[in-house]
Amino acid sequence: MSMPFYVAPEQFMKDKADFARKNIARGRPLVAAVYAEGILLCAENQSKSLHKVSEIYDRIAFAGVGRYNEFDSLRRAGVQHADVKGYQFSREDVDARSLANLYAQYMGNVFTHEMKPLEVEILVAEVGSHPGTDQMFHILYDGSVVDEDHFTVLGGEAEAISGRLQEGFQPDWSLGEVIRRAVRALTGDRELVVHDLEVAVLSRTNGRRAFRRLEDAEVAEALAMALPTTEEAPSPTGAEE
Repeated sequence: MSMPFYVAPEQFMKDKADFARKNIARGRPLVAAVYAEGILLCAENQSKSLHKVSEIYDRIAFAGVGRYNEFDSLRRAGVQHADVKGYQFSREDVDARSLANLYAQYMGNVFTHEMKPLEVEILVAEVGSHPGTDQMFHILYDGSVVDEDHFTVLGGEAEAISGRLQEGFQPDWSLGEVIRRAVRALTGDRELVVHDLEVAVLSRTNGRRAFRRLEDAEVAEALAMALPTTEEAPSPTGAEE
């Protein structure tokens, strides 16, 4: 009778964490930052149909990096949960904190009990009724939750991007200024065209449905002094892995 292969629990958990971090770091990054009217979400994404940033509920947005099919499944589960809770109780009872807790429990259970962890990092953001009341919850592959104050970065090169964004950061930036700063932090010395970006906002001036996806023309106007634009859309490359 052959003996089962033994791996120490500490080594097994470390291997799973290294696996998840390595594959998430290969993904294109995403930045979320507060500004005067709400929260900006800006990501590198050449696909116009496979979104990394989406609306979950009235004042709540979802963003994910890593393996697309995994974070999109999480997004759809969040939408269903929010719809049911809002219907059974009231729309005001649906908040980012409870959604972040549910995501953290699920992702933590998968990391602990399944052979392969989720290769994703996600963000749940909620715009408040007044400046200073916005909320951003960054959930890691192992279910850890980070309550972010002013900005956060998901995906590869997070430390370098955070360092660039932190320089001179102001929570009362205008929309145009926060777009320029976020894109500059994302790209560093690289050049991107507008079609390579996915940009959305949660704005407290939009009424009950705070989420709005920005068109290329709006982003191009904000980046007129920072990035070149092109009239030709890139060939579709699908979702990132």
